[in-house]
Amino acid sequence: MKINDVILRTVVKGVVFIILTLGVYLFFSGHNAPGGGFIGGLVLGSGIVLLYITYDLETVHRKMPFDFKKVAGLGVLLATGSAIGAIFFDAPFLSQTDAYFTFPVIGEKHLTTVTIFEAGVALTVIGTLVTIILSISEDE
Repeated sequence: MKINDVILRTVVKGVVFIILTLGVYLFFSGHNAPGGGFIGGLVLGSGIVLLYITYDLETVHRKMPFDFKKVAGLGVLLATGSAIGAIFFDAPFLSQTDAYFTFPVIGEKHLTTVTIFEAGVALTVIGTLVTIILSISEDE
């Protein structure tokens, strides 16, 4: 028997958009306020898991063809690369730097190397969370 879940799928489309927007906001607010790569990654990962719960695996994989193990590996490489990168500039391990940049449309913005590290943490958390959930849900 096929379950008619039109209401669930319609609501999830809007809710996932809100969850992903909140996750991106939490990620970018991390170096000035509570948040960052870990909590942003958890929220973004929960939005992806909600898609897997609502739709079947094939539908989500067609729209999002990522191997989340590779996403986690890329995150680890990005985080460790940004941490080790300071050594090449004769600075202590995990040192960060910042600067103000002027962009044509959005104006002057403050950017830090912490954002690169936090992006690595976020990708690691997303990849690990989704991989664990997908591993638990597999049939034997």
